[in-house]
Amino acid sequence: MDPTLATVLWYLIPLYMIVTLLCMVLADADMTLLWASVVGQRPEKRLKGLVVWVTGASSGIGEELAYQLVQCGARLILSARREKELQTVKRRCLQRSNLQDEDILVLPLDLLDRGSHEAKTEAALQHFGHIDVLINNGGRSQRSLFLETSLEVYHALMELNFLGTVSLTKQVLPHMTKRGSGSIVTVSSVVGLAGAPLSTGYSASKHALQGFFNSLRTELTDYPNILISTVCPGPVQSRIVDNAFTEVLNKPMSTVGSQEYKMSTGRCVRLMLVGMANGVQEMWIAQQPFLIFYYAWQYTPTVAWFIANKLGRKRVQNFKAGLDADSAYFSKPKAP
Repeated sequence: MDPTLATVLWYLIPLYMIVTLLCMVLADADMTLLWASVVGQRPEKRLKGLVVWVTGASSGIGEELAYQLVQCGARLILSARREKELQTVKRRCLQRSNLQDEDILVLPLDLLDRGSHEAKTEAALQHFGHIDVLINNGGRSQRSLFLETSLEVYHALMELNFLGTVSLTKQVLPHMTKRGSGSIVTVSSVVGLAGAPLSTGYSASKHALQGFFNSLRTELTDYPNILISTVCPGPVQSRIVDNAFTEVLNKPMSTVGSQEYKMSTGRCVRLMLVGMANGVQEMWIAQQPFLIFYYAWQYTPTVAWFIANKLGRKRVQNFKAGLDADSAYFSKPKAP
């Protein structure tokens, strides 16, 4: 090898590794997604005119998806159980865009009522003629210890988060295969990749979604224009903890901590739209230190287990003491 070239490589390779490491430390999404945000297609161009069905659209990530999608020029089907809140989201969408009333369909939907999903899909198809994108965002979280949680809570979590999502996908996907194109985007979670205390049932339901859609993607290789994408966000500012399951059904959360340390909903959704526009099959979206924890689970699981056990113990202790289990990672918690 040329001595000059060897000298250049001697300096360039370590420099490249240092820059890559710094990018990972400072990043709020995986490298593929961040690269797409810099050099990829813009959502405003790629998603314009598409018909997008968003479940869980009455609040949180789903609501923000609606606002950003209409700014991209997408037409919407908004679904959740609460029709009044959906009408409010629709009104705000119309105020923020040039869309007309008929461009946004409010379609109340209960993921647990799987018998209604066929009729709801037909209603959406009758209104728009087709569905370009289904965003499976509906679901609930959990804050309870396994030893104190009734089996009914686990049943409800799997029925809602997993089977409800699979059921709706079952109705929509055949129309996409018939047309030869479309996107199924499912909001999973960081706990769909790695477990977390107080979320045993929620984590199980998200692991089930990861396994299901990873397997489904391999079944659709004859349909290269159909995207199966999963989104794995870390903590995001939303009402998901407010509505979380506890140790028994219908018991509300007693303590909901500060949202300040979590990623903004707007940033999370923007990255989701970038991923959708560029065909990213799995998106990791989280602020540090959660994102680096994703990589630890992927590449150094022994180290990840050590960290998880340390943080998990602290989280459980805070929860048992009646403190906010989440924000306790970042500051000294205060009693409610």
